[in-house]
Amino acid sequence: MTKQLWLNLPVKDVGKSKSFFTQIGFSLHPRHSGDEAAGLLIGESNAIVMLFPEATFRTFTGNEIADTKQGTEVLLSIDAESREEVDEIVRKAAAAGGTVYSEPGDRGGWMYGAGFADLDGHRWNVLYMDMSKMPKEG
Repeated sequence: MTKQLWLNLPVKDVGKSKSFFTQIGFSLHPRHSGDEAAGLLIGESNAIVMLFPEATFRTFTGNEIADTKQGTEVLLSIDAESREEVDEIVRKAAAAGGTVYSEPGDRGGWMYGAGFADLDGHRWNVLYMDMSKMPKEG
């Protein structure tokens, strides 16, 4: 059975992308931090998002890369520990050159979230979930 999940994203410039993501608070995987790729460690489980130059990414997929200006190929969602952390991550993303596409705000009465696009247009969703206010199923 699987032990770990890696998400792979194409980027135009690995160095600029590493700078962007470290500015907003992500850690780099020490084994994957060179010029030809970078690994972002996400969350307590240390899920890995690998950043590859577009040409390298194409060799993995045998396919063209989605145009993030025309559509969204994936929505990467991460959780935050508080509403304030949502605000902070989105503020840092904008300051580092990203684009906020969804301003911070309440979602459904139990979530608080926002969205930003990184330097390559990949969309990230940041959510704080107050599980005590989550609607009961039934």
